[in-house]
Amino acid sequence: MKTKKEKAVQQKITDHRVWLDEVEIGVLGPIDSGKVTDMLARATRDNPLHIAAFGEDPEGRLRILQRFFGVAANVLGWQEHMLAARGSDGTIVGVCGMTPPGGCLPDLGLKLRVVPDPQQDGTPVAARIASWLGAWSERDPGRRHWHLGPLAVETGLQGMGVGSRLMEVSCAQVDASGEDAYLETDTRADLLFYGRFGFEVIGEQNVLGVPNWFMRRTRRGVSRPSIIDDLQR
Repeated sequence: MKTKKEKAVQQKITDHRVWLDEVEIGVLGPIDSGKVTDMLARATRDNPLHIAAFGEDPEGRLRILQRFFGVAANVLGWQEHMLAARGSDGTIVGVCGMTPPGGCLPDLGLKLRVVPDPQQDGTPVAARIASWLGAWSERDPGRRHWHLGPLAVETGLQGMGVGSRLMEVSCAQVDASGEDAYLETDTRADLLFYGRFGFEVIGEQNVLGVPNWFMRRTRRGVSRPSIIDDLQR
């Protein structure tokens, strides 16, 4: 017979499975932009690269990240190229950007629009972001690929399988297109996570003094209709 503690652990596992089964993956809606940028800011506030770029103060980082992601969402067209994970009540609990081949290197004018306003966030912050984006752009592969990211899960729900669900759908889209996929990460623990989905490290570089890894998933499968298009129907 199970002890009371063992029953409690089993119930927690069961509840988690039920909750995760109710999470739905779909595209962003027209009113989701603000919710997504706020969630992204919370979820990535303590990323090593964000600390290096935006400073040591957590609340200050959060404010700048909200503005940064808000501008990036408009400039990079996240409304059209981002998957969202939603709980049973419709709350967005995770997202994964999916920029299609040919769309991940905006021109200089668009890149500059992503850089924070020096009058709001200070010239050093703007300079660090410009350096960061420049380093990432130089690493971007020349061959066609899907560019994944940002991938983020709401604080408090990380490690519960939401990110894996998002990656499963993203990789299915990549497989359907028969293209490569590419991403960057500043977190060593992510190397194992992305490795589970077929990504391999193809480069490493310090950006703003922080180790960054660049990963590629080589093409597989055959071209089929877009999963994102199917979700939008």
